Amino acid sequence: MIDSRHYAVVGYSQLGLMACPSCDGVHRLTGLAAGGKALCARCGALLFRHLPKSLDRATALYVAALVLFLLANMLPFLSLKLGGRIEQSRLISGSFEMYRAGMPEMGLLVLLTSVVFPFITICGMIYVLLPLRLGISVPWTMPVWRVVRAISPWSLMGVFMLGLLVSVLKLQEMAVIIPGFGFFAFIGLLLVSSAAAANFDPGTIWPRVGPDELKVPIGQGCTAAESGYVSCPACLILMPGPTPGSSAGCPRCGSVVHGVRHAHSLSRSCAYLITASMLLVPAYLLPVMTLIRFGQKENSTIFAGVLHLIQDGAWPLGLLVFFASILVPLTKITAIFFLLIMVHLRSDWRLRDRTVLYRLTEAVGAWSMVDIYLISILIALLRMDELATIFPGAGATFFGAAVVMTMMAAHSFDPRLMWDRGIRYD
Repeated sequence: MIDSRHYAVVGYSQLGLMACPSCDGVHRLTGLAAGGKALCARCGALLFRHLPKSLDRATALYVAALVLFLLANMLPFLSLKLGGRIEQSRLISGSFEMYRAGMPEMGLLVLLTSVVFPFITICGMIYVLLPLRLGISVPWTMPVWRVVRAISPWSLMGVFMLGLLVSVLKLQEMAVIIPGFGFFAFIGLLLVSSAAAANFDPGTIWPRVGPDELKVPIGQGCTAAESGYVSCPACLILMPGPTPGSSAGCPRCGSVVHGVRHAHSLSRSCAYLITASMLLVPAYLLPVMTLIRFGQKENSTIFAGVLHLIQDGAWPLGLLVFFASILVPLTKITAIFFLLIMVHLRSDWRLRDRTVLYRLTEAVGAWSMVDIYLISILIALLRMDELATIFPGAGATFFGAAVVMTMMAAHSFDPRLMWDRGIRYD
């Protein structure tokens, strides 16, 4: 049930205004036809969609995703047959093998992003949506929603699937890969969870609301900050902004809302980018894994892995790994550095295109994790002593840390700063 007391705090009405999360442009909310979507007039960002029966569909799909998640983790995932010996693995085997190989931090990263965070996201969405569907009220709905919103970008099942496909192709030349029921359940989980996210409309949790009028006329150049309002990062409600440098709690969901813009956005993004740049140097130079086969040791770097796939005829996957592991991190660092410099220069050059560039870099950055998942899957399957064994290398730790830093840099950057005028930057 939606509690109207949340709106009484600041006197909001059911129909009001909404600020774009990418450029802070203010738009008046109007009705949309079924299946329609509203785009920002300034930067082209998607503001919201009208999804008929969103609550019913999303709830059913998330419940189905939970069932498939349990099956994918409980049933055998993949088996490898080599020389009359069969090695079986489960979905979480790679993270445990990383831990046993002396890299607990990488095992924890794989476990969180491929198992824990997806599980929390699915369970959290069921906790929020199912009571709404049944018409009952449960405690802690807003804190659960905030947790789900915070960890959703770190739920990387699609990237894990790509790493899985690459690992299967790499192992086909030396052994027979036997998919288990958990493997097919995971494919279903990926499809169902993607459909659930696509059918979810945040308007089912609370109406889109905002103040009836702003202090300045609504137009293409009008922003919420110009009228003294800020947008909650979790529920997007417009509220009177706290003083610059301070913060306040959202009256509806309880999220921390900073005055004018996210605190220290530029300095944090810059620090993460510098750290990521330093980590990528050893990540590309050091081996990410070592293969011991019939007593012969072979070290493999990220570049060597790409060349190996291309030489074996799997050039589409080789190019895909090159794109995800080499091109994306370097391009992402360059792009965000460029955006930071343009903000410091207060340039208004191609603002809309720069906003699109930011959204693209934020969306593709997580796909660099494919090499980390690839290594975790390989060491979980190739544990055959003298026949074939894979150990993770130091380069994997540096690369995983670099990917995390680039993702945090993108999440820390506030794209609204590109559109601001006369606002003091940190």
